[in-house]
Amino acid sequence: MTVTGRLAPSPTGSLHLGNVRTFLWAWLSARAQGGRVLLRVEDLDTPRVRPGTTAQMIDDLRWLGFDWDGEIEVQTGRREVYRAIFGKLKDRLFPCRCTRGEIAAAASAPHEDEHELRYPGTCRTYRGPAACWRFRADPGVVEFDDRLFGRQAIDVAATIGDFAVAKSPEQPAYQLAVVADDLAQGVTEVVRGDDLIPSTARQILLYRALGAEPPAYAHVPLVVGPDGKRLAKRHGDARLATIRERGIPPERIIGILAGWSGLGSGDATPSCLLPKWAWARAARERLVLTPERLAEFR
Repeated sequence: MTVTGRLAPSPTGSLHLGNVRTFLWAWLSARAQGGRVLLRVEDLDTPRVRPGTTAQMIDDLRWLGFDWDGEIEVQTGRREVYRAIFGKLKDRLFPCRCTRGEIAAAASAPHEDEHELRYPGTCRTYRGPAACWRFRADPGVVEFDDRLFGRQAIDVAATIGDFAVAKSPEQPAYQLAVVADDLAQGVTEVVRGDDLIPSTARQILLYRALGAEPPAYAHVPLVVGPDGKRLAKRHGDARLATIRERGIPPERIIGILAGWSGLGSGDATPSCLLPKWAWARAARERLVLTPERLAEFR
C-alpha cells in the first residue's frame, strides 16, 4: 500500500518555525517511504481566517522546497463531503444547545494551552433545535500506537465527554472535518503536533463509528516559546514572514530546523534530507525557542 501523508495548514496567520518543522517531518516521513504528500487548507474556522493568508502559505511552502501531489484541497469547498459523513454518523450524534463559546472553540483544533472542560452530558436527552451536534462518547479506553511516543491510552468519555463534531451537517467542527477529509483523500499517515494527541483518540472513535480504519499517527514535539506555550502571534520573531523579510535563504531555515530535529547541521532542502530521515533519529523532546536559537535566523 502506498503511504499517503498530508500537510494541513490553517490560514489564520503566517506560518511559524514550529509549523514548518512539523511539516518537514510529515513530508520527510511520507517521501522517505516512497509515498504521496497532499496539501489541504483547513479554513473552516472562518472567523479566524485572514485574507491573503492561504496564498502566502502556499508560496512559503514552495519557497522552502516542499512539493505535493495532486490538486490543493480547500475545506470550505468540501461541504458535500461533510454532509455525507454527518449522515453516516447520525445515530451516534445528538443535538446540543450549550453555549456559543463552547461551539466556537470546537471549530478549530484544540490545544493543550486552551483548557477544555469535560462535557457533563447536559443535552443527551434533548431533542430540540441544535446549536451544535455532539458525538456520544461511550466509556472505555482508546488505545493507539504513536510512532514517536509509543502506546497511548485515553478515555475520551472520562476526560472530555461527548464532543462537538458539527454546527450543522455542512459545517463540521475540527474533529469531524479532519476525519472526513483524511478518509476521502485516502490519508494513511498523520504527522502533527504533540498537543493534538488527545484529538487522536476522539478521531479514532469517529473512524470506528464509520467502520473505517484510522491512519498511522506520529506526533511531533512542539517548538514552544520561553513561556512553555506553543508558538503563536505573541512570538512574532518566529513567524516565517518576519524571517523572509530579513533575507534569510530557505536552505538556511530548513538546515536549522533539521539541526533542531536531530538530522545534522548545515544548509539543506527537504529533498536532500531524505537520506538522513528516520523516526529513530527524530528528537523526542519539545524545543524551547530561546533568544539564542532565534538569533540563528538573523
